Amino acid sequence: MNILLVDDHAIVRQGYSSLLAMMLGQAQIEEATSGEDALTAAQRQVPDLVILDVGLPGISGIETARRLLQRWPSLRILFFSMHDELPLVRQALATGALGFITKSAAPQVLLEAVRRCLGGQRYIEQELATQLACAGSDDQLDPRLREMTQREFEIFVMLAKGMPPKQIAERLCISGKTVSNNLTVLKQKLAVSSLTELVHLAIDAGVIRVQAAG
Repeated sequence: MNILLVDDHAIVRQGYSSLLAMMLGQAQIEEATSGEDALTAAQRQVPDLVILDVGLPGISGIETARRLLQRWPSLRILFFSMHDELPLVRQALATGALGFITKSAAPQVLLEAVRRCLGGQRYIEQELATQLACAGSDDQLDPRLREMTQREFEIFVMLAKGMPPKQIAERLCISGKTVSNNLTVLKQKLAVSSLTELVHLAIDAGVIRVQAAG
């Protein structure tokens, strides 16, 4: 069994790699730090399963999944992410990936997700599956959200959560100017004139949740 683990954070990647090796015994875990590295690794040896972070520098995890599945349509992909926003989960699953779990999931959830996806079955972390079922179809989303690219959506979420542009640039390995340009484009696409309006839109659309006081 060969598993390709794709994450740009070394500590996270190594931790998951050790955990998977311990839980799965004879599995061979190969690591990749970016979408580009994942595509190269898959060309060397097509893995039985790709465990793929959504937020990657360079080409995003979602675009990586699209390219992998375009080349190998039967490839099994499991997304794992620090983000749990439903529009992002929908975008990830729309690529043809079999599963989605968050990085906060318990080890046994990861193990069950890996086993199910290796068997060709879909697996969505229970809380996310419930939220998706309650939220209804993607057709109910604000149509402006569907016009964003995956990278624009990542930046949109980070801005809405209050992350400074400099930190976003560092996280995505892009320039501050690129973040500023994306913010300008986002304001035009979303028909908002300020960051405050952008945050309100994100809240109204259910992209971010506001914690109740007390």
